[in-house]
Amino acid sequence: MKNFLITGGAGFIGGNFVAKVLREELGKVLVLDKLTYAGHQATLRPWEEHPAYRFVQGDIGDRDLVRRLLPEFQPSYIINFAAESHVDRSIESAQDFIETNIVGTYVLIDEALSYWQGLSGDEARSFRFHHISTDEVYGSLGATGYFTEHTPYAPNSPYSASKAASDHLVRAYHQTHQLPTAITNCSNNYGLYQFPEKLIPLALMNALEGKPIPVYGDGLNIRDWLYVEDHCEAILRVLAHGQPGETYNVGGRSEMTNLDLLHTLFQCLKDQADLIQEHSDYRVDIDYTALVEFIPDRPGHDRRYAIDTGKIQRELGWTPRESLRTGLAKTVTWYVTHLDWCREVLKDNYDRQRLGSARRTVSGQ
Repeated sequence: MKNFLITGGAGFIGGNFVAKVLREELGKVLVLDKLTYAGHQATLRPWEEHPAYRFVQGDIGDRDLVRRLLPEFQPSYIINFAAESHVDRSIESAQDFIETNIVGTYVLIDEALSYWQGLSGDEARSFRFHHISTDEVYGSLGATGYFTEHTPYAPNSPYSASKAASDHLVRAYHQTHQLPTAITNCSNNYGLYQFPEKLIPLALMNALEGKPIPVYGDGLNIRDWLYVEDHCEAILRVLAHGQPGETYNVGGRSEMTNLDLLHTLFQCLKDQADLIQEHSDYRVDIDYTALVEFIPDRPGHDRRYAIDTGKIQRELGWTPRESLRTGLAKTVTWYVTHLDWCREVLKDNYDRQRLGSARRTVSGQ
């Protein structure tokens, strides 16, 4: 049995990873989460009474807290999901992204190094610091080609720049100190417990309520979509079998324009009309396509992302199980049957507006 210190475990991907570890009885879990707008106790509520689960509210940048928790919990693995992750918000203000994604990662990995240096034998050899990153650090692709682990970094938003910086820190701590690290750069995740500011849950909730669905630019930006459960499985595979110091790209093999993604989502909603009527009073005779509303593109909007997953497939035997259609169907089912979670996390936090397209106000003008 392993001890998993999971930072950002009350967020979307982290919360799903916590659930997977506890559901499969893989070890004890300590969640460290700041509980910002996108992190919610409601996501972790099913595990509150689980004997292998513990929650601490706190910041990965709080050195005293991290220094106390590491020897107290004695983690086998530190999995760093903690991050400010929404591009639009980074355009509005980059401050939180710098503080959490760069400074916070530095504090966490620096304390992890001190902790690891105090271990010996099998405990030292099996320890891993696993950093969760994004394909956005690579920038934008043209009409052809794929991101590989050797693609040069070229971030185009404050968010992706902050993640690129944190990746470099993690790599440097392995190269300089031999700390056993791993980095995974993933494509766009979707699935259970995703905060409704991202495209899929935002479009899903607005479609159910008959509200406009805002789409940036012409809607032809291409993303690779990864079901969150598949991502969690990939992380476990890297923890168990990955080589220290390596980076692995994780993608869903599901490239699609934003418009085509929405049309696929709308079909899933139509297919589950009976379930929607059973669990809500939402209308099911809506022309969802008519709700799409094109809005001005956001600055620095990358045109296309696509992931080459060859390395993790060859070396670790991982491939995604879900297609975009099957993953979206599971996502729709979960949201329709968990509308109470949606209402709770949205309360007093976010009114589902698109951010990041407004001009910055220049001080003194």
